[in-house]
Amino acid sequence: MKYLFLFLSILSLGCQPQNSKTSINQDFSLSPEFKTYWFDGTAEISSFKLNQSRYGEDRSGEAVLIFVTEDFLTDTQVKANQKSKKSKIALKLNRTKNFITGVYPYSIMNSSFTYLDQKDPLAKISTSIQEWCGQAYLQLNKKNTLHIKSHSYFEGEADQNIHLKNGLTEDELWHWIRINPELLPLGALEVLPAFEYIRLLHKPLKFYQAKAVLETYETHLSYQLSYPELNRKLQIDFEKTAPFRIRGWQEIDLKNPANSTSATIIKTLKLPYWQLNHNGDERYRDSLELN
Repeated sequence: MKYLFLFLSILSLGCQPQNSKTSINQDFSLSPEFKTYWFDGTAEISSFKLNQSRYGEDRSGEAVLIFVTEDFLTDTQVKANQKSKKSKIALKLNRTKNFITGVYPYSIMNSSFTYLDQKDPLAKISTSIQEWCGQAYLQLNKKNTLHIKSHSYFEGEADQNIHLKNGLTEDELWHWIRINPELLPLGALEVLPAFEYIRLLHKPLKFYQAKAVLETYETHLSYQLSYPELNRKLQIDFEKTAPFRIRGWQEIDLKNPANSTSATIIKTLKLPYWQLNHNGDERYRDSLELN
């Protein structure tokens, strides 16, 4: 499958994307709306009201999705300080969750990167989970196959180097929605679940059988991914038209729906957040209704 878009060359400084001239690929077409939205030198930041199930109880919290394009080095798979022959344009998603369980907090962050000019777009995924019991960190680098390094405080998960065949990952599907939801894989699939889920539920790092459907509703579209072996369903709701903003999602325990997680949109802003690091810039958090 091909992504029906092209990409722009972006020069980067720090974590700041900057505008540059369009690179034309005759084999693809990109709407002016797509260019205007994704290459305007800002990031899309969306805040969500989070109801997180943990230890069999509901926890109130906050979630944030940060989408931004940036130059990405293909060899070391980190952000490039400037565009070069070793870099490609990537769409980055930072997905965060913060919630409290009793006396102690949880902080979860997932970063995923996909190239904008590839049939098989995934480049990298990293996930960190911090709470008072300990920490967990996973990193996947895709170079023909999937190379995963895992470090965890918990027995049986300590320090692992895992190599898996190339395949579809749940974390990259959030990107597919934003780029072109018509290309979302449907039907029977083999998927590597979200790293966050794998570590929170202490599941083996492997591919699982899944079934994907795309449902159409009056106000939005809904991509639904079900894992029979895990008794788990992920549902991501998003707008019908470009830029296909995500309106919320659910992580449903099919065996016990009461132990499910949901996130509901609060606000979306386009901001150059890397510049907003001075005293007084906290007002933007107020605009996003983040405590």
